[in-house]
Amino acid sequence: MNTAARRIGRTLALVLPVVLVLSGTLAVTRVPWASPSAESQILTASSDRASTHAVHRAPHELLRDRLLAELQEKDPGVALTHLQVATNERPSLARHCADIARALGRAAVAKYGGTNRAQAYARPVCDTSFASGITQAYR
Repeated sequence: MNTAARRIGRTLALVLPVVLVLSGTLAVTRVPWASPSAESQILTASSDRASTHAVHRAPHELLRDRLLAELQEKDPGVALTHLQVATNERPSLARHCADIARALGRAAVAKYGGTNRAQAYARPVCDTSFASGITQAYR
C-alpha cells in the first residue's frame, strides 16, 4: 500500500505543475481589452507590434503635437482656434498656452517660408505668443 501511495504522489508531483502552468498560460493569452471591436484576441509572444514600455505623455504635449499636425494639414488659424477651445475647456492647459502658441508660430514660419503669410493668421490667443513664435523663428 505504501508503494502505491508513493507512485501516485510522484505522478501528481510531475503532472500537476505542468497542468497548472499550461492552464495559466492559456488563460492569459486571450486579452479582450486589446481591441474594443473584437470579442477576443490572441496575444502571441513574438508579436512585432508588442510594446515593451508605455510612455505617458502630458496632456499639453499631446495637444501641442495634435495642433502642430493640424497646422501642417490645414492652416494656423484652425490650430489657433482649437488651442483656444482646448484652453477654455481645460483650464489646466492655460499655463502651457503661450508655449504651444509660440511653437505654432515657429511651425507657421517653417510651413510658409516667411513671416508675412504666417502673420496673417495671428489671433489674440494666449496674448501675443503666436506672433512671438513667428519672430523667434525668423531670427
